[in-house]
Amino acid sequence: MEYTSNVAFVGDVKEAINRVNDDFKNKGQQDRVIYNDYTFRLTKNAGSGILVRNPWLWFSLIFGLAVAGGLCTPRRFTRQPAGIQNNGIFFRSSPPRGWLGILLGVFLIAFYVIRTGFPNTSPTGWCSWTRSATISGKPASQWFLYGVLYTLVILVLGVRMILKYRHSRYQTIRTGSVMPFPDRFRLPDPGNRCCSTSPGTTSRTSGRWTMFLLRLQPESTGAISLFGLFMLMWGILLIIVAVPVITYFYGKRWYCSWVCGCGGLAETMGDPYRQWSDKSLKAWKVERWTVHAVLVFAVGMTVITLINYFSSYQLLGGLTGEVQKTYGFVIGAGFAGVVGTGFYPFMGSRVWCRFGCPLAAYLGLVQRFKSRFRITTNGGQCISCGNCSTYCEMGIDVRWYAQRGQNIVRSSCVGCGICAAVCPRGVLKLENGPEAGRFNEQPILIGNAGVRLQE
Repeated sequence: MEYTSNVAFVGDVKEAINRVNDDFKNKGQQDRVIYNDYTFRLTKNAGSGILVRNPWLWFSLIFGLAVAGGLCTPRRFTRQPAGIQNNGIFFRSSPPRGWLGILLGVFLIAFYVIRTGFPNTSPTGWCSWTRSATISGKPASQWFLYGVLYTLVILVLGVRMILKYRHSRYQTIRTGSVMPFPDRFRLPDPGNRCCSTSPGTTSRTSGRWTMFLLRLQPESTGAISLFGLFMLMWGILLIIVAVPVITYFYGKRWYCSWVCGCGGLAETMGDPYRQWSDKSLKAWKVERWTVHAVLVFAVGMTVITLINYFSSYQLLGGLTGEVQKTYGFVIGAGFAGVVGTGFYPFMGSRVWCRFGCPLAAYLGLVQRFKSRFRITTNGGQCISCGNCSTYCEMGIDVRWYAQRGQNIVRSSCVGCGICAAVCPRGVLKLENGPEAGRFNEQPILIGNAGVRLQE
């Protein structure tokens, strides 16, 4: 039988596998139930057409031209003096009110909806040239292809970021640090079931709670590999010991702005939309409730998964894989992918980091109450231009603090340093100092209204 689309073929394959699994379950043959998802491999091997016959040609044409265009666009920054580029930022065609911004937002949302809801309908022909031989020796999956594209976007648009903020040594080094890291999070594609991930979780929460949940998915035999157990224990050790210690000395910026692949995409592809983050008090209240709710949910899922694993899957039984996949689909794919990236042109570049990332919430709690990091301000130098608040991607009204000479100690701050980079007066400075005095105002405030002694 010949199919005209991947969607119809995938639907029939899944229906056939479900019928076989139902038959095994009715007969009590649980050990023969097919847990692995073979639909993509079957679709890839059964595929035909121009992409399958000439994968290199079409991949090079489409993405080669995209890369060339992406590298040509930042040239406009080289024709301008290094420094603040804030002219007409709210009146370009790419913001949400402009037609280009609307089209980009719709495209990103549609892309992640298709990638999340119909992952096996990816262009299988393009995957035929990508192999993870150095990692697993097996053909790459659709997620490996997505990782290649994800990394390519960060590397190309990272050049734009460096050219735009080339006057800031901190931004140049920070961008150079975050650009290569997605390779480590997204490109590995081992063929082991215990290391595979559901849609969207490969990088968004890899090395974090979702990774713990997915590492414990049983293979068809119900067993877990030693590598999966090692990664679980290593991850727990990092979360409990290493992460709080590093955050104490450097704040959450060490991860969110220097390492995280999600943050890397937000800083590069999302940079033109950072000004659209809502700075209102209402948005801040919603942010606190949602991000900490996701944190509680993630911790609860982790505890349930650990209990279930160490009790030989007596707690959830056969529902183990389904519960973990549901968590990964809703949080890792839906929230982090569709909303977190698709809403860049509408809500700013850090939607996921502000409202959904459990690790960001955890790091934020440590940074707020037990850290040496803060952003110091000099109120006497502030001219209330508002550049700092405009460019804050985390929705912090930085100017409010700067006008009062107060240190900025917020759990949501990722320490990207853009506010200091765009300040024309050098009012803001990122510091790692003693804990004492982090929350205290300056004893003498030299402001626009004169000199005032704080009581």
